[in-house]
Amino acid sequence: MDLALQLRLALQAAHYPTPTTPWLTALLGTRHPPPPLPSLVATAKARLLAADLTTPALLDPAHAAAFPPDLAAPTTPERTLAADVHVQVADVENLSRSRWEQVEALEALERGEGTRGREIIRLPTNDVVDGDDLGDTATTQQTQQPQQQQQPSTRASAAAAANATHRLVLQDCRGQNVYAMELTRIERIGVGVTAIGEKMLIRRGTRVARGTLLLTPDNCVVLGGKIEAWQRPWVEGRLTRLREAVCSDAGSGP
Repeated sequence: MDLALQLRLALQAAHYPTPTTPWLTALLGTRHPPPPLPSLVATAKARLLAADLTTPALLDPAHAAAFPPDLAAPTTPERTLAADVHVQVADVENLSRSRWEQVEALEALERGEGTRGREIIRLPTNDVVDGDDLGDTATTQQTQQPQQQQQPSTRASAAAAANATHRLVLQDCRGQNVYAMELTRIERIGVGVTAIGEKMLIRRGTRVARGTLLLTPDNCVVLGGKIEAWQRPWVEGRLTRLREAVCSDAGSGP
């Protein structure tokens, strides 16, 4: 079987977006002889997860479904997706937290810190991608405290994560943005867990209510990844908007 076809089938089997033939050919032409298929698949996955899905000639049009143009219309009470759609995350917000709590979480993200209950710990710089959440989930990183002291705060943080509800802005391969909300908690979604530009597969049959996708673990496949050029501007922009909202709320008080 042709190596490019094997690579394409391997990506499809893993629920990844299907790239164009020229993209696959360019990837295969970087080394002679080509490395084993597992290495090629890993390289292709990494590049797709770091790419902007709206990039011309990246995705095969025959396999790159997009949202219907009127999907975000709030006038339609309910509908369902007619096809699987690959998306990238343009925004994520924890609706269970106050604006000030969101400011504190994003400031901790900028400093490279995470929280376990009320305890602040330092995170490695790559933990935002690897899955450490700022207040949404309990981190597994070890500290110097005895295990008996760690358990109550860890349980409290995990309980908060289970009750959190996140709203996202998801972008398809055509650049269309649609709101999405957790209908059922998805562990891999959270501020500090979900990177901006992270890739997901929204499955066919997903319910859409008033222009908002309703996500569950069954209809949302989190693939991972991040677009480096998007992450810091998002944090800075989100912080600015939240601080302005906090100041506005304080100014309008009694």
